Amino acid sequence: MKKTLLITALALSACSTLAQKNNAIDAYYPLLRGTFIEANAYKTTSFVESRWRVPGNSGFTQSIYEVEKTLQKAGFKKEVKGEADGPLTYRIESRDMRGPTWEPVNAVVSIVGESQPLLSFATNRNMIAMYSGSTPAGGITAEVVMMDRVKLNAATPESLKDKIVFSESSVGSVYQGAVTKGALGAMGYSMPAYTQPDKNVNSIQFTRISNQDSTSQKFGIVMSYAAKERLKAALHKGPVKLHVEVTCKIYKAKELTIVANARGTAKPDERFVFSAHVQEPGANDNATGVGTLAEMARVTAQLINAKKFEPKRTITFLWGDEINSTARYIREDSVRAKGIKWGLSLDMVGEDVSKTGGTFLIEKMPDPSAIWTRGEEKHTEWGGRPLKESDMFPHYFNDVLLNRCKQQAANNGWVVKTNPFEGGSDHTPFLQAKIPGLLMWHFTDVYYHTDADRLNMVSAQEMKNVGVSALATAYTLASANEATTSTLIAELQKNATDRLQVEYQLSAAAVKNGTPAADEKHKLDVWTKWYTDAIGKMTDINVGGATASVNDKIASAQKAVNDLNAKLDADLK
Repeated sequence: MKKTLLITALALSACSTLAQKNNAIDAYYPLLRGTFIEANAYKTTSFVESRWRVPGNSGFTQSIYEVEKTLQKAGFKKEVKGEADGPLTYRIESRDMRGPTWEPVNAVVSIVGESQPLLSFATNRNMIAMYSGSTPAGGITAEVVMMDRVKLNAATPESLKDKIVFSESSVGSVYQGAVTKGALGAMGYSMPAYTQPDKNVNSIQFTRISNQDSTSQKFGIVMSYAAKERLKAALHKGPVKLHVEVTCKIYKAKELTIVANARGTAKPDERFVFSAHVQEPGANDNATGVGTLAEMARVTAQLINAKKFEPKRTITFLWGDEINSTARYIREDSVRAKGIKWGLSLDMVGEDVSKTGGTFLIEKMPDPSAIWTRGEEKHTEWGGRPLKESDMFPHYFNDVLLNRCKQQAANNGWVVKTNPFEGGSDHTPFLQAKIPGLLMWHFTDVYYHTDADRLNMVSAQEMKNVGVSALATAYTLASANEATTSTLIAELQKNATDRLQVEYQLSAAAVKNGTPAADEKHKLDVWTKWYTDAIGKMTDINVGGATASVNDKIASAQKAVNDLNAKLDADLK
């Protein structure tokens, strides 16, 4: 799910030149561009987005099995004894869910006396709150009352009995306050400003109610801007009755996770892990992540079978329940977890940005831009709190992925940006386990989490750009030799010096406007330490281990960054 890292044209040119000096990195791009078939990713996305998905329900399960078909056709074999069964294996993990699953079937809400429905599931597929109950067969007809939270809290059970409560607040809070006092159901409206509800008047963001007791549930309806305004206008004229029909399924189910592995030939216990979550009913969120990752797995199998690529470390592809499946993958096998060197989440990776208003982003691991968000850096409307220096996670992974995306962008003008760390997707379990983790995503999107997030908002080319860049990153790190490592060190040194130059300009302007120079020097010092520490982590890239030459290049790069910082600190007056 989620800025902009300042990079000058000179820096981009330098990074591209450095990459061109390493044939291993360079060679991945024509190979991947020629093998990644965006129509395949789009087809899988189409299959998944047509299904309403929460963990365990039929849409979620069908999507898992659709991915399995892709893996099987690509040559992945189902595990019998374990990952070591062959070079390309997969497994489906099944777990009992702690609570029931849920899926919507149909719903219609009408104002009694008016011919056109107020809301219909056929055109507003997010109108039923997740885990809503059903109405009796044939529906119910009852008076609707509009209340704010204060009035709802003060209302007596007698005043709400056999009524429908409507409020301009989240349906979850309305439901909790209303049905416990005898209301037949709840209707809520709560759309964030960035969705532009006054323009996208029929959009509804999916949301849920907390009650999962299928024996006692009543219905919860989520309103669009147009429906909310129409109902308010009717209520302004006098009492209003609604006819409500809601049909849902609530049942016990198994939750599935599918894990595929392209086994490393030299260090199979070390791995690069991709993760894409299946649940959420949208196309971009996250059918595109599922479809893109499925095609990435197919591409990897094809290249391995054709002996055009050999992973020295294992590359893992995981599809499941957002955050939970990834966290379990890390938590449930401590030995496996020790070998996870990099984690990358694909979440909302296929937006047609000309339609959604979003931008492709890499959400960085915590770096100083999450402490001092300035210049062209900015948080998304998703939001992020300022971090502390103790929260920093210095690592080269930020820049390696960014450089690989920029290398793909140089081929076709793809717009690549970054945002400071915010959290909220499958990269967070990696970071919580002290494993480098990043997120590839798009934001801000006016259709985010709404029922307008459909296939017509998806770009197959955008998925290809993400897939090629993500695989180029994984292939580079999974099979890096000494020459590749040297190239990445040089790239990171250039990124570090470019960043310090940019930060210096911002700090000089701040000092000129009255900020103490010592405060601004501290910011430069923190950025310097972040990058020198990140460069120091590069001893683990070469599959053959750190060599004297690699160590010398690391030390030289660190010195260059420290020397530049000393000069900039001295110049900052």
